[in-house]
Amino acid sequence: MALAIIKSPMSFFETTPTGRILNRFSKYVSPKLSSLAPIFLCIFPAIFTLFIISAGTPLFMILIIPLLGLYLYMQRYYLRTKRILKRLDSVSRSPIYAHFQESLGGVATIRAFGQQERFDLKHERHVDANLRAYIPSINANRWLGVRLEFIGSVVILSAAGFAVHGVSTGSSLSSAMVGLTMSYALQITQSLNSLVRLSGEVETNILSVERVLEYTKLPSEAPDIIHAYRPAAIWPAYGAVQYLDYSARYRQELDMVLKHINLDIQPGEKIGVVGRTGAGKSSLALSLFRIMEPAEGSINIDNVDTSSIGLLDLREKLTIIPQDAALFEGTIRSNLDPTVVHDDTELWNALVAALTQLAGSNLSQGQKQLVSLARAMLRPSPILVLDEATAAVDIETDKLLHKTLHTKFFDNRTVITIAHRISSIIHSDRIVVLAQGEVAECDTPAALMARKGLFYELVKEAGLQINEA
Repeated sequence: MALAIIKSPMSFFETTPTGRILNRFSKYVSPKLSSLAPIFLCIFPAIFTLFIISAGTPLFMILIIPLLGLYLYMQRYYLRTKRILKRLDSVSRSPIYAHFQESLGGVATIRAFGQQERFDLKHERHVDANLRAYIPSINANRWLGVRLEFIGSVVILSAAGFAVHGVSTGSSLSSAMVGLTMSYALQITQSLNSLVRLSGEVETNILSVERVLEYTKLPSEAPDIIHAYRPAAIWPAYGAVQYLDYSARYRQELDMVLKHINLDIQPGEKIGVVGRTGAGKSSLALSLFRIMEPAEGSINIDNVDTSSIGLLDLREKLTIIPQDAALFEGTIRSNLDPTVVHDDTELWNALVAALTQLAGSNLSQGQKQLVSLARAMLRPSPILVLDEATAAVDIETDKLLHKTLHTKFFDNRTVITIAHRISSIIHSDRIVVLAQGEVAECDTPAALMARKGLFYELVKEAGLQINEA
């Protein structure tokens, strides 16, 4: 199940709450089928008890079939309700996990705005919704317990009545056999009750298996490696990127987010991508890594169609600095060089070029972003994508990052910068302006300013000045 989720496309995570995934891994993966063993421990004593009672009082065999039928009816009637309540309990538990995780992640913001009481109340509502499904399941257990005890009392009364009838009619039934029969009749109630309860628990717990199996059959991304279409070891050697009439959507039922994109990015070129919110800027970066698959057209890197090769062959040859820096627990060394292929000199040079200082045991958001920049320097990929890499940092850190991009480390690399700050991409070789998923403008900054189109409006709104000549 873990492997199936890891290999699931991003559309799965966009439509599935995090709490639901946590619920599958916590509640449903526990050893639910451990109740199978107690069932067998109840079956054999129950059969043996019925045999002893029937041997002592043969008339009791008349009640065995109706008795088993009644127990079976009670079990089925109980399970129909228990099964639905179990599903409701499971579904209502997922929002608890999701909300708790979100609260932990944003606890600083919650405290800053004084919204602790609001989140407490929301958490209590989620717990109450879960209890509304859990408490009826307890009531259902009590309902079953009362009726099973009543049927057990009927069994004891019947066994006693048949024994008295046998003794009063002068049969060969001895007092010792009567005592043995009554002794086992007193045990039959507990045995049959346990059997009904445990069999019901097993059937309801099979829902856990059903839900785990459901997640093992999730649709998967493309294969990591396609052996028949593996690119050359030195690919990509130049870093030329071509979007050829490319269109894509996030899910099959949704509209296109990128429409007929045609771009020809030359090796070593510095490209800036801008546009208003929802224009498709981040989608353009996701398409390069095949986070979203093409609906039409293709993307070629050094004349290789990226859709024809495996995801691992593609993604390990590209580098991205995302908006939220991805750092792992461990040392700076392990974050810069997780595969341990660089020596200390290379690591130190990258740190010096990217970082002015590291303060404290915890890194700020800007420092984490600069560590990501240093990691990008160490990767030999000729293509670097910055997807809103400076959105969460201050202006000074933004300037430092983009100043580093113009050093010798990135001279021969193709850099695609997606930014919401016009100042971050104003010095790019060319600017791509997106609007509603289409390329509205693409030219040098000066040419776009002279055209007085969308880019001109964005620059004026940002209050920047640029040479229009």
